[in-house]
Amino acid sequence: MTSADQHTCLSPHGDPHGHRRSHDDSGQAEILDLDAEVLAEHIASITAWLPLENEPRRIVDLGCGTGAGTFALLERFPEAHVTAVDASAGHLRLLNEKARARGMREQVRTVQADLDSSHWPDLGTPDLVWASASMHHMADPGRALTSVHGLLAPGGLFAVVELAGFPRFLPADAPEERPGLEERAHAAADRFHAEHVPHRGADWGPMLTAAGFTVVGERTISVNIEGGRSEAIGRYAYGGLQRIRGAVASVLGPDDLAALDELLDTDSPNSVLRREDLALRTERTVWAARRA
Repeated sequence: MTSADQHTCLSPHGDPHGHRRSHDDSGQAEILDLDAEVLAEHIASITAWLPLENEPRRIVDLGCGTGAGTFALLERFPEAHVTAVDASAGHLRLLNEKARARGMREQVRTVQADLDSSHWPDLGTPDLVWASASMHHMADPGRALTSVHGLLAPGGLFAVVELAGFPRFLPADAPEERPGLEERAHAAADRFHAEHVPHRGADWGPMLTAAGFTVVGERTISVNIEGGRSEAIGRYAYGGLQRIRGAVASVLGPDDLAALDELLDTDSPNSVLRREDLALRTERTVWAARRA
């Protein structure tokens, strides 16, 4: 990951997953926690879908962030132990605090590591490896996939979750003075990501096969959650649009930038935090691949 990407990448799960060293850990941790809160039901549906031959006892969460995947997996597999791997000491500290609060401290081991390093730490021989929106940040994804293949126990499963992009929140005709603003801002951010995170949104199936895995399942989850179902959606929209502004301020037109600033002005009656027409819309695809 480039230094610029560390400060402006928008992926809700991917920024710290595996090797993030940004000073912006606290802001990113809030985005991760909001994503986990709002999408808990959808994450649970992915863990329930995994085509496992036996219930895993040893799990590795690569790029664990603040623990959305770790705790979803422990909810699904309560007898398991999870090794949670991330480069961010701040995120691992938060994950440990959550584990203690949930009475799961003995089931969670945290490992701080840069997964772009050619020498990974000892992560044991897991039955299941989970990587949610982290693989696209690897400098050499092929090498990382090969490393996971060597890590897994024979017959073990590797679950790769990929994002279609950062979630959308506003209606297409919003805001009134600049309809379509959100899509234009995302388009500008996507041009940045195409340069700095070229594997975001990738089809991981062929790469998994090339690394020696047998892909045994693929599923796309479409998400559309009305804002009225969770007040966290407004906070998620606010945090996400803040980060988008940081990435596109220099390339977005002045009228669009002013409209975006109006949405982010918490004192404005037009603040995104006061809108009643928000909805979280996104897609996530999961590939399940088995080591022979």
